[in-house]
Amino acid sequence: MAEALVEHDICIIGAGPAGLAAAAAALERAPAVTIVDDNPQPGGQIWRSDLRKGSHPELRTLQRQLPPERIRWVTSGAVVAAPQPDRLLVETVEGPRLLGYRRLILATGARERFLPFPGWTLPNVTGVGGLQALVKGGLEIAGRRVVIAGSGPLMLAVAAYLRERGATVLAIAEQAPRRRLVRFGLSLLSSPGRLGQAIRLKRQLAGIPYLTDCYPVAADGQEQVKRVILQQGAKIWQVDCDYLACSFHLVPNLELPGLLNCRLDAGRVAVDKHQQTSVPNILCAGEATGVGGLDLSLLEGRIAGYVASGNQAAARRLLGRRDRARRFADLLESTFAPTEVLRELPSDRTIVCRCEDVSLGALRRHQSWRAAKLQTRCGMGPCQGRICGPAVETLLGWRHESIRPPVLATRLENLLATGQAGEPPSNQDWRLE
Repeated sequence: MAEALVEHDICIIGAGPAGLAAAAAALERAPAVTIVDDNPQPGGQIWRSDLRKGSHPELRTLQRQLPPERIRWVTSGAVVAAPQPDRLLVETVEGPRLLGYRRLILATGARERFLPFPGWTLPNVTGVGGLQALVKGGLEIAGRRVVIAGSGPLMLAVAAYLRERGATVLAIAEQAPRRRLVRFGLSLLSSPGRLGQAIRLKRQLAGIPYLTDCYPVAADGQEQVKRVILQQGAKIWQVDCDYLACSFHLVPNLELPGLLNCRLDAGRVAVDKHQQTSVPNILCAGEATGVGGLDLSLLEGRIAGYVASGNQAAARRLLGRRDRARRFADLLESTFAPTEVLRELPSDRTIVCRCEDVSLGALRRHQSWRAAKLQTRCGMGPCQGRICGPAVETLLGWRHESIRPPVLATRLENLLATGQAGEPPSNQDWRLE
């Protein structure tokens, strides 16, 4: 098998806040870094639409610290396999390429957690972040009636975003119990920055009902969703709407770390105090180590970048701040964890695996994820279990028993091409300016 033409000293997978922070830190000593992202623009879900505006202070700081001539950007590059040690197979628009590295920083981020309920597969039932992405991509939302349901702070930020663009947000239904939210709110008193954000959001959302202990029982409609049935305690009622944005907090993207044999613990990548995984020369930062928000992602990214470039002293100066941010992240996770009642929402006829049309009843006839996968093809569709995997874990307690290549759907010819030497193409226009 032919080798990749160029060895990359420090390679970063993911161009969200953690990945960009890692690059900025590494470049204080390293002559260059390579950044691979599966989107055409950097920034991750949180910053992608703000690259030109530079509206976030942290983003403006990073833009000044990322000289384009010292970064090799691999755009629209999806890592699908690891055919050799220290080699990644990257699928790009110009074809498959092997990428070699000496030190690897994984900043693979997180995605929304979807939990099934009757009607969740109807058109115009989207994820919370998914609807925001559609609007950022050009979907006209002005004048549309939107119900936002599920769990997590993302619901509030998206509600404010949609209202600003003319949507009529009818309600925000938060499944977490009120007592958890009170405890979470009190924790903000010790964090002036987060408290200020919460106060600004409250002002932006004035007049929108914020319902705790509330969750969607079902969505109804023919060609698309027309109404959502909500439940709060013993009260059940319906709300007519044009869109239902629903997701239940976030889950780390663990497919690539798992493929590289990084140890996983409690649904996150296990790292030491220097962001080093169980595999030598592979570090991990950001939401993949546990969903913790922007501040934690930036700190973990910088620590990983410093360590990868040999700047241990700079990394040590950030450890205390990182640990404090991690404690807040742990509180975030416990506050917005799914409650037991959500496991009772789907019936046996409710589709769980949307790619392969597998119902909950079909899954319940099996004893494990592996057995269900072999008999029903659950998790074998285009999303490779990214949607149904967290749902099955919540509903049935099953976890992936192994992660095998390809971690994304790809052409067979791409897997066969690993014997051909090739340097991942670089899009020189993909820059932070």
